[in-house]
Amino acid sequence: MHVDDDLPGDQLPLVAVPLPGSLGARLIDDLSRVECPGLTARRRRREELSGASHDPIVWARARGANVVDVEGNRFVDFTAGFGAALLGHSHPSVVAAVQRQSTRLLHALGDVYPSEPKIALERRLAELAPWPARVILGLSGADAVEAALKTAALATKKPGVVAFVGGYHGLSYGAVGVSGYKTAFRAPFAAQLNAKVVFAPFPSVLAPSPDEAEQAVEASLAAVDAALATGEIGAVVVEPILGRGGVEPAPAGFLAALAERARLAGAVLIADEVYTGLGRTGRLFRSIAQRCVPDILVLGKALGGGLPVSACLIREELAQAWGAPDREALHTSTFLGNPLGCAAALASLDVLTRPETADQIRETGQRLESTLTEALRDHRLGVPRTTFARLLVGLTLEGGSGRALAVMRSMLERGYIVLTGGVAGNVLTLTPPMCLTEAQIDGFTHALVASLHATRVP
Repeated sequence: MHVDDDLPGDQLPLVAVPLPGSLGARLIDDLSRVECPGLTARRRRREELSGASHDPIVWARARGANVVDVEGNRFVDFTAGFGAALLGHSHPSVVAAVQRQSTRLLHALGDVYPSEPKIALERRLAELAPWPARVILGLSGADAVEAALKTAALATKKPGVVAFVGGYHGLSYGAVGVSGYKTAFRAPFAAQLNAKVVFAPFPSVLAPSPDEAEQAVEASLAAVDAALATGEIGAVVVEPILGRGGVEPAPAGFLAALAERARLAGAVLIADEVYTGLGRTGRLFRSIAQRCVPDILVLGKALGGGLPVSACLIREELAQAWGAPDREALHTSTFLGNPLGCAAALASLDVLTRPETADQIRETGQRLESTLTEALRDHRLGVPRTTFARLLVGLTLEGGSGRALAVMRSMLERGYIVLTGGVAGNVLTLTPPMCLTEAQIDGFTHALVASLHATRVP
């Protein structure tokens, strides 16, 4: 197995070529001539909002917490590639599994003639579920969400779905139809989306006072009750913590109350654990840690260790709604259960389920929380609110989305990769790999304080 000896993954940033470099700029110019123009326009909008360039860097290689661009600049990735590289980029176990599988079988015949890795992965995932389970694999979190929605429709014969304001479940048609993150994502396609989706308010755990927090939970559950009372709701889909929606954890007891209401109404509760699951937030499944046992669990991101694979875990009795095996397959695809992705997922699960991995996530999360909490006490930095769920972190900034984008760019120029999120776009969302070192956390914190000072709102 080849190892990048000059990129062990635990190094601090080194930005020797100012951004954007000439090679990167040429590549981005090439990209802008052929990619969907909506993506290029997004960069322009970001420049207008932040007053800074948002030409992206072009990644060349990555290992551990480090990313190197085509100019040779080295960065520390606090996004873990949208959360997929929880174990770190190019984790040795995942790379070895992919290399072994690549010499044996790259592609099989999906649901007709499956591969050994597909069978092994589905068996492994079923063993992780809190109830006897059946599994549907996919290539993305949105794929798995759509499999869950289809399962609910088949099992309940009801078209309606309760989802939540601020929730994000992907941008394919079924998934975007239940994503309350931004109306703008749904509006152009509204005529083709499920008209029976009802959006309830998501109760923030960060309400100004206990009374207001309790009122927020009551208002959310009242909206859910009203929707369920119509008799048209077949599914309730929820993130245990809003991810892209700004790292908003559900208050204690809310998910359990939601599960009970869904059960009494004959609706299927879908827990979207694409962001929160597989250990990132401290437990294998965040929903179950909150005393909520859903009917369907949706997994992705960290599952593949960097390769595209997702899974929908379905309670056995619900899965029977798909019908007898001699009928036509209602949900499949060419690359369902791709051997390479399944091999990567099996290797990833081997590491993710080790007790020492949970210990490392806890220790890294605690170090990150204590370091950032201490540094951000200074109210002049303009960070009025912070949320920590192990390695899922939200930092709400004063100054709106423009300032958040300016901080994002300032951090990139200092060698740290971060993203913005939140419905208002004013939250720095951190989803770092578990292999962050103390030096990388300390360096990030110093860079963040400097960036916050540099972009401070008068």
